[in-house]
This record gives sequence, C-alpha cells and structure tokens, in this order.
Amino acid sequence: MATKKYIELQEFTDENLANEIEETVKQLTKVKFDHSVKGLDNPLVIREIRRDIARLKSEQRRREVAAMSAEQVAKRSKIRERRK
Repeated sequence: MATKKYIELQEFTDENLANEIEETVKQLTKVKFDHSVKGLDNPLVIREIRRDIARLKSEQRRREVAAMSAEQVAKRSKIRERRK
C-alpha cells in the first residue's frame, strides 16, 4: 500500500523535488555532525532522513524513466539484461 509520503511526493514538481533532495541532504549532514559531536536524543532520526532521501531520489528516477523515449527504454532494457 502506498504511504502518505509517497502520495505527497507525486504532487511535487520536478523543481520542488530537486530542492527537497538538496535540503534533505543538508539536513542529514547537519544531523550526522551533531550526532558525532554531542549525540542525539533519538539517533533513529538519521535512518528516517536517509530513507526520505531514498524516497525522493526514487521518485525523481521514476519520473526520468517515465519521460524516456521508446528507444531509450529499449537501450536501458538491454543494459539491464546484460547485468543478469
């Protein structure tokens, strides 16, 4: 079942998605630094932020693949088949 976060990501524009990724990466860097210096009350925040970044990047890649032409998709399929 789709999570609320996934549904919200679909409403973002491409620019908003890129900005959100950038801000979230900065937030992760800051939280990791704070954790190494003084520790966090809840270190699981780092995991949540990493997963948010993964969700954002997955949505961005899904949009890239959806925008590909049939020729590009065929080339991509060949590359993926060779990896197996």
